[in-house]
Amino acid sequence: MSNDLTITDLHPSVDDITGDVLRGLSATPKHLPSKYFYDQRGSELFEAITRQPEYYPTRVELALLADCGPRIAAAVGPRAHVVEYGSGSGRKTRLLLDALEDPVAYTPIEISRSALTASAERLDREFGDVEVLPVLADFTQAVPLPTPSRRADSALVFFPGSTLGNFSREESVRLLAAMRDTMGGSGAALIGLDLEKDPAIVEAAYNDAAGITAEFTLNLLRRLNRDLGSDFDLAGFAHRARYVQPEGRIVTTLESLRDQVVTVEQQQFAFARGESMQVEQSQKYTDARIGALASEAGLRVVDGWNDACDWFGLRLLRRA
Repeated sequence: MSNDLTITDLHPSVDDITGDVLRGLSATPKHLPSKYFYDQRGSELFEAITRQPEYYPTRVELALLADCGPRIAAAVGPRAHVVEYGSGSGRKTRLLLDALEDPVAYTPIEISRSALTASAERLDREFGDVEVLPVLADFTQAVPLPTPSRRADSALVFFPGSTLGNFSREESVRLLAAMRDTMGGSGAALIGLDLEKDPAIVEAAYNDAAGITAEFTLNLLRRLNRDLGSDFDLAGFAHRARYVQPEGRIVTTLESLRDQVVTVEQQQFAFARGESMQVEQSQKYTDARIGALASEAGLRVVDGWNDACDWFGLRLLRRA
């Protein structure tokens, strides 16, 4: 990392993670927060998922960003401070920064230190005129942004990957409202959205033949064992992902393969054979669905772009 590239560290503490896990395991039905998937190994596994033939969202969104870059740049305007929620590998960011006119700064907000460092280093090398100001934090909470040394005309919140779909409706509205505050009066948010389509296509994307998504899901338990000293037996749980058509979403669970007891922070949690613990959901969108969410958060959809098959979309939101 270059000498003048400094990470602002607002990463959740072990106490934060412990509290979230204990609350989830005490609930009925049990659940775990998907944001803790992304330790170093989890980030590596997710990047591997995005390259599986069944997993269309990343491939289609990358092509969409490449095809629509000039139109997105015209809609956003020059000299933007780009703020990305969940930077990942930076492949999509590179396409956006290439397309925008004179972007002033780039602030990736990422919960995985390894993913944040790697992405910030690469983009800092590639975009010498763009000030890179990384923040290690949980973007689902309010995050104070670093101030660029050069004045920006606007803030652009970039939230690709249809990650918005991992949150409940209430959480999505809160997150969009936080984006509204971050973008300010003249800013915007560019959001990637996985659109409703044939359920068989969707289910295949979350149950790849190579089993990488299953390994990714189970790695959450491995991470908790390492960081919290819990004793999840990874062989005692299995990855399950199914499409709930009336709700238009994928629900990913870990199913207990036998009666068992798990200990976390000296508290014991019993699992029955066949009991499912939700670890992620992935909402699929229609224009009506995203329009209603945006309106509830004080935003409006002002522009949008879809791929040729209408599998994936990008939507530009501004204050209502």
